[in-house]
Amino acid sequence: MPELPEVETVRAGLAPYLTGAKILAVDIHDARSLKRHPGSAKDFEQTLVGSKVSGVVRRGKFLWFPLETKKTERKIALVGHLGMSGQILIRPEKAVEDKLTRAVIHAEAVTGEKIEMRFIDQRLFGSLAIDELVPTDDGKFGGFCPEMTSESWFADLIPMQAAHIRRDPLDENFDANSVFKKFNKKSSGIKRVLLDQQTLSGIGNIYADEALWRSRLHYDQPANTISKMKAKELLSAVTEILQKAVAEGGTSFDEQYKNVNGESGYFAVSLNAYGMTGLPCKRCGTAIKRENWMNRGSHFCPKCQRLKH
Repeated sequence: MPELPEVETVRAGLAPYLTGAKILAVDIHDARSLKRHPGSAKDFEQTLVGSKVSGVVRRGKFLWFPLETKKTERKIALVGHLGMSGQILIRPEKAVEDKLTRAVIHAEAVTGEKIEMRFIDQRLFGSLAIDELVPTDDGKFGGFCPEMTSESWFADLIPMQAAHIRRDPLDENFDANSVFKKFNKKSSGIKRVLLDQQTLSGIGNIYADEALWRSRLHYDQPANTISKMKAKELLSAVTEILQKAVAEGGTSFDEQYKNVNGESGYFAVSLNAYGMTGLPCKRCGTAIKRENWMNRGSHFCPKCQRLKH
């Protein structure tokens, strides 16, 4: 599943093409990709056509494109979620068709170039939707968008679909102390807590395993048994790993994650735990173990990451 680094790589790739772009037409090839859109496919198309994209914003794994339009008095945005296997590619007008394309948004960039934003999704867990923008609960920026300023009309707004998720560790307004307080209140295993988007956002299976390996924490260690010093070490590891993964374009294991140009990410070469089953731990030499966990797997070193009672 694309996690924060992959979604941020997509956001950064989309921004130069779509910021200020005018939407000319919309083709829906599979309406199942609009399952989170409150209206019909026709409503989706009619609302988008003629609107202007003000920016490309991300919080956690959510992307949104604030829209300037005269068709409604509400402040709205196009919201994208990649789900398990979603991709958003930018192609020149009338480029060779990509397999499993579910929707195409035709646009004219500020340069005058005609482009196509293609939403591709093998497993149909991702989605596109038009959603109302609402004020953030803390009055601060809704998400990450380097081009956004306090003067941007959408700066302190967030789509209703994303309003429930907490800020991610790369957000300048991320509140680590609130995360520590939630750790103290939760007896669930620390990995489950890291993946809870109402505690902090953007972390999935890959980067949780990597941060826990670096912090020498067992994935099932109850969150409320972890000292504040160790919790700070864990959040520091999470932040550093996410930053490095963003710099390397995310992690690609197969064809399910690509950037907007269809290229793979390279963070896989930096992994220490995830996907390393049976290989020696780079710290102590013990074979990395994989255990079934919540319909997926957890990868860890049984020597370095012992469960403490």
